[in-house]
Amino acid sequence: MAFDLKIVNGTVVDGTGAMPRRADVAIRDGKIVEVGDVSGAAARTIDADGHIVTPGFVDIHTHYDGQISWDQVMAPSINHGVTTAVMGNCGVGFAPVRKADRDRLVDLMQGVEDIPGTALSEGLTWEWETFPEYMDAIDALPHTLDFMAQVPHDAVRVFVMGDRAIANEAATEDDVAQMQALVREALEAGAVGFSTGRTDNHRAADGSATPASEATIRELQGIAGALKGLNHGVLQAVSDFNMFQSLKAFDGEFDVLEKMAEAADGHPMSLSLIQRRQDTEQWRKIIKRAEAAQQRGLDIRLQVGARGIGVMLGLQATFHPFMGFPSYKKISHLPLPERVAAMRDPAFKAQLLTESSDKVSGDGSPIPPLADTLLQNLDFVAMQLWRFGDDFDYEPDPKKSILADAYARKVSPLEAIYDAMLQDDGRELLYFPIYNYIHNNLDVVREMLGHPLALPGLSDGGAHVGTICDASMPTYMLTHWTRDRSKGRFPLEHVVKMLSHDTAKFVGLSDRGVIAPGMRADVNVIDHAGLTLDRPRMVVDLPAGGQRLLQDARGYKATLVAGQVVVDGDRVTEARPGRLVRAGS
Repeated sequence: MAFDLKIVNGTVVDGTGAMPRRADVAIRDGKIVEVGDVSGAAARTIDADGHIVTPGFVDIHTHYDGQISWDQVMAPSINHGVTTAVMGNCGVGFAPVRKADRDRLVDLMQGVEDIPGTALSEGLTWEWETFPEYMDAIDALPHTLDFMAQVPHDAVRVFVMGDRAIANEAATEDDVAQMQALVREALEAGAVGFSTGRTDNHRAADGSATPASEATIRELQGIAGALKGLNHGVLQAVSDFNMFQSLKAFDGEFDVLEKMAEAADGHPMSLSLIQRRQDTEQWRKIIKRAEAAQQRGLDIRLQVGARGIGVMLGLQATFHPFMGFPSYKKISHLPLPERVAAMRDPAFKAQLLTESSDKVSGDGSPIPPLADTLLQNLDFVAMQLWRFGDDFDYEPDPKKSILADAYARKVSPLEAIYDAMLQDDGRELLYFPIYNYIHNNLDVVREMLGHPLALPGLSDGGAHVGTICDASMPTYMLTHWTRDRSKGRFPLEHVVKMLSHDTAKFVGLSDRGVIAPGMRADVNVIDHAGLTLDRPRMVVDLPAGGQRLLQDARGYKATLVAGQVVVDGDRVTEARPGRLVRAGS
């Protein structure tokens, strides 16, 4: 056979931004060898008539750092066309680590990223201490997709400083030198970069601040210096820009991050870009500062989510509106069917609706203070709360909100929320977009995504497993932003370029992200016209009986990693060609 696999009769959207064109794609030995009118036999032929053929997608913001050590499939990312995932974002992860600090890192990940600590404790294999040993361990297990690892600030700080690695305790010169050496060692072994987290919204499982949240400029500059002289390496940071301290503190925090980028000697940095309720124009300030930094030669890019940034609420989820109500707390330990039965009792319902929520954040709780503010203002929350149902729109109409339902039924917003949560035998999910949906539309997100510095990101694949399933964002980009939205759509070729070429280039991958001869055969064959996102569902498939939200897609005729079909007709196959990608090699 001339080829291992041919994709014929498809419309190639090649990732460069060029117009879609009719072409065949031939693959041999894991690489694309011909694109165009391809002759010659193949061991397998995929007929892509009526489908688009795109590069595999590169997701630069995931948290599979624990899951990668036990899970070969890597759902839900593999179900949404992702063929390379970058882990280790926001400063949290599991290496380097001393044996005595393993539980501390588990508590951090549980609190910051809403991954069950019991699942992590049972699932993590802990075959490592150093970061290079961690990379060797996760590379030894075959996976559906490729992955890259960033060095997380919190783990590095705990490794070097031990009990001193707490917020507001400054690192010494010797501490910084040791941290820089650890990061350099990891980068030379193939780590793709270094990440840090600087937001008050991130808390450990006991409610304490994350170790690196208040690191000094000196510490950040010292660690970023580890990238000097290397031909690869990126920086990633998440910050609320001192939102909870003072609205006037924005520029001071951005100055800190700029100095970190300067110390990296030309290596790129990405920052999260979100419209926040506390300052609805802050995102514009971030863009303005990033543009100014670019003009001064600092490559600062902005990670943008494809839709509202929020949570799914429900009786099975991590959060729901009644979790702090005294009556509900008395039954919170019961299995779901028993809780639902209790809540359907008219007397129980009548009593609960007279109550208000106790405080749920504070010492000993990873729940951010924002939750208490919202729980005390559920009438306001109902205005931006929607039932998922079976045909949900992530740009939902205010006329279909829970508040609108309350008005129509002439009941209180609290009662409308209560009734909605009990639908589908208590499995109903309520969508609450906290950020990016303040004006009840995604016009702000359209403006963010359209900015030249934007990178599609913030999917958080593998994290917040009881509250979101934003790993489906690549599919949403292809449906909502190129096909379904009534106004302000993007050209298909532009979105495909963002999801593949742009993200691959940012993290230094030159062998993927484009459909062209010589490139790695990471490819999607997609029924773009019929592509559909299914309703999120809660499954119990994590170690120790942990649960997580998954969201399926329909329309992926095939996904290839290194030329092997890992998704066939929306179903994951037994192929496991995915490996750790060592940056710089």
